[in-house]
Amino acid sequence: MTLLGLLLAGACGALMRYGVELHVRRRRGPSFPFGTLLINVSGSFALGLLVGLAEHHGARAGVVTVLGTGLLGSYTTFSTFTYDTLVMARHGRTGAAMANVGVSVAMALGAAALGLAVGHLG
Repeated sequence: MTLLGLLLAGACGALMRYGVELHVRRRRGPSFPFGTLLINVSGSFALGLLVGLAEHHGARAGVVTVLGTGLLGSYTTFSTFTYDTLVMARHGRTGAAMANVGVSVAMALGAAALGLAVGHLG
């Protein structure tokens, strides 16, 4: 049953990522990977929240696996973050590439920590 849940959650996460990326790109344009940044930060918060809730309230391991690995694992995207950063650097946009790395890592870590803290609250 966990395998089926992973498959379905993974498909949903990938569709969510695609939808968010399209929406953000239409509104902000392709100059900076804001969609990838939003996806990774929101996914980091959601994973922190999921783990915090699971630790505080208890949850079956299968639920955390399906939602954490399946849904959020396919929603977030380290490979696209890396690719976007390399493309900016290759096109002489070193400052933007470095900003992407610094902002993405700092915001994702902060979001995960916030999600974990919120999950432990109640």
